[in-house]
Amino acid sequence: RVAECMYYTYALKSLHHNYIYVGISDNANRRIDHHNKGYNRTTKPYVPFYVILIEEYDNRVEARKREKYLKSGVGKEWIKKNILKK
Repeated sequence: RVAECMYYTYALKSLHHNYIYVGISDNANRRIDHHNKGYNRTTKPYVPFYVILIEEYDNRVEARKREKYLKSGVGKEWIKKNILKK
């Protein structure tokens, strides 16, 4: 039996730019650390980041669905309205 693997959908906000990044990983802390160290070409120009959202899912399919939504225009608006405006 294969051990259960959790997946995480996360959102990061750039400290110095108006930029939100959404991603998924089976190890959110490691992945976020990689973003902040500039290892990711897409996010490197926007470092440093702070975490604005981490959600846990039982499988990659569900996490990916949520990631796709949060990356969309409607999803980014949801983040701004529900996460950043608190």
